[in-house]
Amino acid sequence: MRPPPRVRYEPPTLEEAVSAARDLSEDPNGVVEIAAGLMGVPEEQVREHLRKEAPRRTLAPVIQAGRRTVIVETRTRARAGMR
Repeated sequence: MRPPPRVRYEPPTLEEAVSAARDLSEDPNGVVEIAAGLMGVPEEQVREHLRKEAPRRTLAPVIQAGRRTVIVETRTRARAGMR
């Protein structure tokens, strides 16, 4: 009989934990709490990491009134002998 396979446990990195926490919560305190829980570290350590992190930029869609979307299709030439 084979021995059971060994399972290796690797906690997430701080960046991975914060990324996952941001997917679960939009509240900054919730992100800190979730990330700290995933890693098993104090919440202050996560807060310090977030303070050092570059600010996140979001892009808003540009809406311009009166603009139309134009779709251009090109047709290929008909094959010789087909009309």
